[in-house]
Amino acid sequence: MSEWLQLEKQCNECKKCSLWENRKNVVIGRGNKTAAFMLIGEAPGEEEDIQGRAFVGRAGQLLSMALSAMGIEEDNYYICNIIKCRPKNNRTPYEQEIQECLPYLDRQIELVQPEVIVLLGNTAAASLIDKNIRITQQRGTWHEYKGIPVMLTYHPAALLRDESKKIDMWRDLKNAWKRLQTA
Repeated sequence: MSEWLQLEKQCNECKKCSLWENRKNVVIGRGNKTAAFMLIGEAPGEEEDIQGRAFVGRAGQLLSMALSAMGIEEDNYYICNIIKCRPKNNRTPYEQEIQECLPYLDRQIELVQPEVIVLLGNTAAASLIDKNIRITQQRGTWHEYKGIPVMLTYHPAALLRDESKKIDMWRDLKNAWKRLQTA
C-alpha cells in the first residue's frame, strides 16, 4: 500500500475525537501531492464535507480564483486543512481535536515535502506557529515550521466577510509564491 493510501486509510478510520460521528467524508486535501507550494487552512466546511475535497466551497473558490489570477494553477500546489473532519456548524476546532489531527497533517507535510507553506487564518497559524498568534497582527510575516518557511495570511472565508482584506491576502500569496520562485 502506498504511503498516501495508508494515510488516507488512517484518516478514514480515525475515531480519536467526536468529529467522526457527524462527518459525511474525511477531507484529506487536493492538488499536486508533490508540490513545492502548500496551503493549509482550518477545517472542512459543509461543501467540503459533502464532496470530500478541500477548499471547494465559496471560500475555496475565491482562493482558487486568486491563485489562478497569479498564474498558480492546482497542479502547482497542494491544499489541505489542520482538521480532516467538519466541526458541526463550522465552529472553530477545539484544541483537543487539533492535537488529535496534527499527526495526519505532519504526515501530509512529510509526504508532500513543500518548500513554502502558506497558513490560511488564525486557527492554522495558532496550531502550527504559536497559540497566541493573531492573524490580524501577524499576517504577511514569515515564520518556520519544521524547517520550512511559512507565510501567514487571512483565511479566504474572512475575505467573504470583509473584502478590504483581499489586497493583503493577494500580497501575501504573491510574496510566498515569489519566495518559492527565488529559492
